Amino acid sequence: MRFGLLGTGHWAEHTHAAALAAHPDAEFTGVWGRRPEAAEALAERYGVRRHDTVDGLLADCDAVAVALPPDVQAPLAVRAAEAGRHLLLDKPLATTVDGARAVADAVTRSGVRSVVFFTLRFAPASARWIAEQTVTGGWTLGRADWFSPVFGGSDSPYAASPWRREKGALWDIGPHALSVLLPVLGDLAGTGDTGTGDARLADAVTAVRGPGDTVHLVLRHEGGASSTVLVSHSVPTAAAGVAAELRGSAGVVALPEREEPAAVAHGRAVDALLSGEPHPCDVRFALRVTEILAAAEARLDA
Repeated sequence: MRFGLLGTGHWAEHTHAAALAAHPDAEFTGVWGRRPEAAEALAERYGVRRHDTVDGLLADCDAVAVALPPDVQAPLAVRAAEAGRHLLLDKPLATTVDGARAVADAVTRSGVRSVVFFTLRFAPASARWIAEQTVTGGWTLGRADWFSPVFGGSDSPYAASPWRREKGALWDIGPHALSVLLPVLGDLAGTGDTGTGDARLADAVTAVRGPGDTVHLVLRHEGGASSTVLVSHSVPTAAAGVAAELRGSAGVVALPEREEPAAVAHGRAVDALLSGEPHPCDVRFALRVTEILAAAEARLDA
């Protein structure tokens, strides 16, 4: 399958492009970016064609990998789906429910395949852990804590990202936390209306701000379980870390650490798209994540 890449930033270069170039069953054909000079440098590094237009790239591939800010990604994903190109997208799908739903609807209309790269769902240790806990069942409590120093004084390449500065950890790493909890504990369920179009979310999500861009969430799941999510890009480097835990009739289990580079996990996302089989991390799942985060944001604004 011929893949084109939309995006030229650090994540595009070191994760998407690296995975596509290394994959034995993918042909990395070209790149487009909003900064022509960056697109030229990336194309030269990987020996692919730099495209001046999105339509030019779409005409030269069977699938697109997208590494762009979410609200740039969404309309371009719609264009790609309408052109019949399969989609390998990044999280979050969009930061508005309408934007995410437009992508999901375009995929349904066109019949193309879609995979959204929630990193931990494609890393072997964490993917295996999630699958095992889903089978075990009986979990009544969960938590997921993602502490990052992106805005806490680190030299992170993402510290200058405008969309991360605007939307914060809730939208950048909140999707990772939800991607771990939802498959095991189930969807959220409540009553009322949050303005996101899903009445079940109104009292299923509670959100409180902490220091910097820190956000605390309390979630109620449809099977009766509850969970907490704590995300922040504002902690010092010494306080950074990722942890998730489940408690239930089987005891207490903790998420194992991810030990491989993101590009290796991304290669498994390419595998998933190439397989032709529906994947749990498709645009419909990504839409649900956006709906939940939008409900949380509405709580914060209120």
